[in-house]
Amino acid sequence: MDLDEVLPDVGQFGAYQQLLLWFVLLPCVLPCGFHAYNQLFMAARPQHWCRVPELDHLDPFLARNLSIPVEWKDGEPTFSHCTMFARNYSELRQLPVSQHALAAANVTTCRHGWTFDYSQYATTVVTEWDMVCQKDFYSTLALVLLGVGGLIGNYIFGYLQDSIGRRPSFFIYLFIECLFGIATAFAQDFVTWTLFRVGVGFTVPAILGTPYVLAIELVGPKHRTVCTILTNIAYSLGLVALAAVVYLIRDWRQLALATSVPFLSFFLYWWVLPESPRWLLARGRFEEAEKILKKMARVNGKSLPANYMVQLKRKYQVDRYMQQKDQEKDHIRSYGVMDLLRTSNLRRKTLIITFIWFTNTSVYVGLSYYAPALGGDEFLNFFLAGAVELPTYVVLWPAMDCAGRRWTLCVSMVIGGLACLGTIMAQNSTTWTLVLYCVGKMGISSSYVVLPLMASELYPTVVRGLGMSFSGVAGMLGPVFIPLVNYMGADMLVLPLLVMGALLVTGGLFSLLLPETLHQHLPQTLEDGEAFGKDWFSCCPTSYRVSDVSKNEKLPVQIVPESPIKSLLTAVTRETPLSTPVVTDGTSSTDVTSDTVLSVGREQTVRVTVV
Repeated sequence: MDLDEVLPDVGQFGAYQQLLLWFVLLPCVLPCGFHAYNQLFMAARPQHWCRVPELDHLDPFLARNLSIPVEWKDGEPTFSHCTMFARNYSELRQLPVSQHALAAANVTTCRHGWTFDYSQYATTVVTEWDMVCQKDFYSTLALVLLGVGGLIGNYIFGYLQDSIGRRPSFFIYLFIECLFGIATAFAQDFVTWTLFRVGVGFTVPAILGTPYVLAIELVGPKHRTVCTILTNIAYSLGLVALAAVVYLIRDWRQLALATSVPFLSFFLYWWVLPESPRWLLARGRFEEAEKILKKMARVNGKSLPANYMVQLKRKYQVDRYMQQKDQEKDHIRSYGVMDLLRTSNLRRKTLIITFIWFTNTSVYVGLSYYAPALGGDEFLNFFLAGAVELPTYVVLWPAMDCAGRRWTLCVSMVIGGLACLGTIMAQNSTTWTLVLYCVGKMGISSSYVVLPLMASELYPTVVRGLGMSFSGVAGMLGPVFIPLVNYMGADMLVLPLLVMGALLVTGGLFSLLLPETLHQHLPQTLEDGEAFGKDWFSCCPTSYRVSDVSKNEKLPVQIVPESPIKSLLTAVTRETPLSTPVVTDGTSSTDVTSDTVLSVGREQTVRVTVV
């Protein structure tokens, strides 16, 4: 049974959904962004140079001028990070310094560790464990392993969402995220710290799945755009809030606690966060869904007929029976990844969604990671990376409802990709590179909003969580390799932007191969998912004509949604026997049996008599 048929009777976007969205679901978005990017500042690499013990009594910057050679990088002179002059620094202890002591000297590697500039950060894992020069890859490795943890966690989360439900899955991942997030602050070495970060990564971005999916599944089709936009606004505001937190807290241990401990309060949502009634109906748990629907109707001020739930339950029993007959099983089947790839149309949509998801995740995470590397104030750059997303929603909101999901996704990705590619022409100008970066970030932010919404509308309910997880897992391959691309960009600033721009343009073109989902009912079963958009090609859907269909082919049947009460006495099935008993609910006082079968063309209609 399609919940979209019931929502008009209990409220599609009333007080119940709005209160839940504003005070529960949107706050639940925050932990994902905080834990995805706080590591950038915990592992920040401040300015550093070789330490010379003989010069410790001098001002650090004067000691640097005396001991560190100057190198050219990106066309500008800068002090070397990993080499020093091989001099007799004992002579430099006497002031004034003699010309002999300052004579040209050979260059050697650092011998006594490093001196760090603490004007920006009180302490980071880089300064605490000397993760520079030969160890400068360690911070990149930690980001890669964070992505690996996210890849594994996202895959498992999909199964949890579809097997035990959206609600318990969220609290399981919230517990894991808070546990490892707090433990991070007490790590005493790089290996332990990295293991804790992998534990945190296990929940990123999977923990975002529950508030996002619930926001979509609790409202009617025409309100899904609003919920999607608001969810992403909350995520962007979370990044802006994180910029403020990292600006105020410059010690990495305190930062780990500040971005983890507050989210322990979210466990209070256990008593107010509902399970998805759409998922409950799909899993055969009508009684639990009934309680939520009654509460939804009461809070929304909807008055239901006295026998509404009884009739709704009877229709539900009939629909369940028809599905079981089609599946030729007597129990609720379990679903796996192969169900997404078994039939041609669903397989095509799954592969395209997965590739675009990989592209979006790679570029979005890559640009967010790259913000501090653009030069200037790292905190301001990260703030702009989050704030620049907000104006896009002003245009995106009407665009998704007017132009549809498909064209909005395509245009956003292509514009963002071209902006990133354009940095090759402005690589000598830091200002223009920053401007093009912001345009690229706006483009990827827009497409990152549209894609999950479109994917959730294309995947059938019975495998929606699994499908979103499958595509998300492939997408999480991006955060695994994109830190490596950014690491290579240390010698060429625009190289990562070129790679990400090419990915965006390619993904935008592929999006045109997906069907439009605007104002369409969500597919419920695998059969619905296979049928949806099957006649879609490139820009336009093809229209069926009688001459286009051979005698052995069946015309597509358009299913028009009805009120559950109006459709109670009829149910459509294929090849139904002339007399078939319908499953009786043992807990109900009402039995449902089939009485008469009337043949209508290629279909058969079962008339249900209630006794």
